[in-house]
Amino acid sequence: MIVIKIGGSLLASGVDGIVRDLASITAKDAKFVAVHGGAAEVSAMSDKLGKKPVFIVSPSGVRSRYTDRETVEIYQMVMAGKLNKNLVAMLEREGVRAIGLCGLDGMLLRAERKEKLLVIDERGRRRMIDGGFTGKPLSVNGALLRALLREGYMPVVAPVALGEEFEPLNLDSDVAASSIAIELKAEALLFMTNVEGLLLDGKRVPSLTASEAEELRPRIGHGMMRKVQAAIGAVSKGVPRVIIANGCVGNPVERALRGEGGTIIHGQ
Repeated sequence: MIVIKIGGSLLASGVDGIVRDLASITAKDAKFVAVHGGAAEVSAMSDKLGKKPVFIVSPSGVRSRYTDRETVEIYQMVMAGKLNKNLVAMLEREGVRAIGLCGLDGMLLRAERKEKLLVIDERGRRRMIDGGFTGKPLSVNGALLRALLREGYMPVVAPVALGEEFEPLNLDSDVAASSIAIELKAEALLFMTNVEGLLLDGKRVPSLTASEAEELRPRIGHGMMRKVQAAIGAVSKGVPRVIIANGCVGNPVERALRGEGGTIIHGQ
């Protein structure tokens, strides 16, 4: 069983190649759980509704959306509604038995609401702000996902988590995919992006261990940082390999799983 995270940039630019590849591979009885992003679409909808998106940077260099009450409502609407159902329909068109879920469904993704966030402001100073509606993962309902997989369905998961007070929370999609892969003891976690993998000094890094990835973190840009952190977390908790690969090439899923291109992060 493989967990595949499909980046929001691919949903915006065209995900047909990934969908066709998933249909071809699942026809051979391979099992996938899909998780998707969609940050740009959330920002676009926020702008349309007159709610300017706000982004923050953590001391470790990770850039993320600040989610207040209005923003989490927009996030839930776009992620669990438009994007999730569009992807489900695309998979079903190719013959895949897909079922769309978000973390609220069957308590699939439980998360703890962050009370405070430590951020770096525009002057480079550290300061604490209210945590808003951002979630830190607590648990995954693996039994629900396993039941769906046994019945031949591909779960397609939007990263909206259920908080401890039953409120929706913004859960980073890379973190959600990593948490699901750990819970299901996946044989691989695949991050499909719009780049060839982890690039350093303009060159692709084909393979590295989790400890090597940790050492390289200061050199990794905002866009890739979260994926590398999620990969390190997954590998450290038993997922054999995490692959960061380009979803814009021919047969992107098969190519990534064969180790052709991309970056593989693995244990020692």
